[in-house]
Amino acid sequence: MDWARHVLRCSVLHESPGEDVLAPLAHTLCGFSRWFAANKTRFDDLSPQKTAKLENVHQSMHDAIRSICTAILAGQPGSRSDVESFEQAQGELIELMAQFKTLFLVNAARYDTLTGLRLRAGIESEFVQIQKVCRRNSVQLYAAIIDVDHFKQINDHYGHSVGDVALRHLADTLKGIVRPDEPLIRWGGEEFLLLIQCPAREAAATVADRIVELVRNTPVPRLQGAPIVMTVTVGLSRVAHNETMGSAVERADQALYAGKAAGRDRYVIASD
Repeated sequence: MDWARHVLRCSVLHESPGEDVLAPLAHTLCGFSRWFAANKTRFDDLSPQKTAKLENVHQSMHDAIRSICTAILAGQPGSRSDVESFEQAQGELIELMAQFKTLFLVNAARYDTLTGLRLRAGIESEFVQIQKVCRRNSVQLYAAIIDVDHFKQINDHYGHSVGDVALRHLADTLKGIVRPDEPLIRWGGEEFLLLIQCPAREAAATVADRIVELVRNTPVPRLQGAPIVMTVTVGLSRVAHNETMGSAVERADQALYAGKAAGRDRYVIASD
């Protein structure tokens, strides 16, 4: 709106609108451009194609308005084609921003604000696609439920704010060891779901053992006081080719309960 105010004063009062309108690279100088550049990676994550189009129409809008204002300051009327180009580019930019707003809102509903991890919404369809990939590549798929041991004690002893720090720390620890093609989901509360693609049972066991050991050996740092040693129990189930996600997770839960009963700080793989 501030940019439009300068353009209006140029049109009516013949005042110079400034470099963010008249400069050849004005599209890189305006307030929108500075904000967009600082957030471009977030746009790219949602849609690289729409992001590129947004950049193009933003530049086209600037090119058209620069031509109009240059003519006005020279005492000449602006051309109809420049006005129509500006109107079209501006309309496309507004429409693209509205589409991105919807994409950001939908995306926000899929991610946990505390840990930054995916939430359960929509994971069922991704689960089916991963099953297909595993069949095609002749590898096995394992569902792993990761649960923090005695998490209530952490909340009760240190407070819920420290409990939140512990969950963020755990999420960051897990992010550092999972592969990009293996979804890590905040399943609920202090539970996480990891979908592991591996050649055999032994490989799934290795992943689970590494998770248990890494969490145990990576205490939660605190600004004051000693770090908090945290442990997890992991329950795994091998997913059958046509098995539903609900069934696979239920069997992983049963393995998790067996691990809790056996003393926690370990992994258990459900029998096939």
